[in-house]
Amino acid sequence: MKIMRVTCILLLMGLLACQTKPGISPESYQKFQKEGDAITSQVQGVLLSNVAGAIQKGGTEHAVEFCNIKATTLVDSLSQAFSCNISRVSDRNRNPENTLNKTEAELWKLFAKNPQADTLLKVNNKITYYKRINTAMPACLKCHGDPVNDINGATLEKIQTLYPQDLATGYKLNDFRGLWKVEFTD
Repeated sequence: MKIMRVTCILLLMGLLACQTKPGISPESYQKFQKEGDAITSQVQGVLLSNVAGAIQKGGTEHAVEFCNIKATTLVDSLSQAFSCNISRVSDRNRNPENTLNKTEAELWKLFAKNPQADTLLKVNNKITYYKRINTAMPACLKCHGDPVNDINGATLEKIQTLYPQDLATGYKLNDFRGLWKVEFTD
């Protein structure tokens, strides 16, 4: 198991550093990278649009409730539409289902050092695309910012009620917040 972990870490480092990616032909790499980028951009747009609508309808506390109930369903339906598995992972997750696995924890360190990174990982003949998520807009901070200065009391209370083990606050604008993960199916 330790050898596999070391091999995986070396593969991850190679994926971020090399032009030719081990185990993936340059043509396939380019195809999956382009497809992964397009999928994550579209999913991000759909989520942001829906969250903005929820904020307009009932403020940020309503948006937190919307995310709790609807975000996973939206991402799952987009996964079906794109014939892949789409998710988000983070070292400071709000939803416990978005916790990093061991391989992703190593990958996280590499993304933290390289703000422009996106990459493919091939494990057991399965290709997975990862792309960085930042707190790119001031609106992000209304639910993910400093609990004292950025998040209003009602929103913070809703977060604490719906996500009692929340780790996803304390971010500043443009901070590295998570990774999109797109697992391509055969």
